[in-house]
Amino acid sequence: MNEHARAFAHAHVPEVANDAETFTITELAIGFNVTPRAIRFYEDNGLIAPERQGQNRVYSRRDRARLAWILRAKNVGFSLAEIREMIDLYDVGDGRVQQRRVTLEKCHSRILALQEQRNDIDATIEELQSFCAIVETQLADTAHH
Repeated sequence: MNEHARAFAHAHVPEVANDAETFTITELAIGFNVTPRAIRFYEDNGLIAPERQGQNRVYSRRDRARLAWILRAKNVGFSLAEIREMIDLYDVGDGRVQQRRVTLEKCHSRILALQEQRNDIDATIEELQSFCAIVETQLADTAHH
């Protein structure tokens, strides 16, 4: 398992103090080391949906779990659309089987895409090294004349 996969699987999910059932935006922001603005962004994009008590957002354990999933998925490079597709499957009611299957498919696809990118980068580096060698040789030849 590579570093990003480990990060996805074992991303720090902060401990819940006093068996709390609800959380403030500040508590989540501090606990997950993100800004309140980032949390509001996920809310604006429909990925989490806190309740309101007056002017305050009140986040449930479900919101907190969804935020953990969002941050893990974001950390390994998934787009908001991909994250939304995965996270929306949380509520299908099948014990999260479909969510895990779709996530696994997406992870495998992402791995393949990254491997292709790495191959392209390696090929580009080889080309650049070859080009540098040619230019260095030409420069050395010019300096000797």
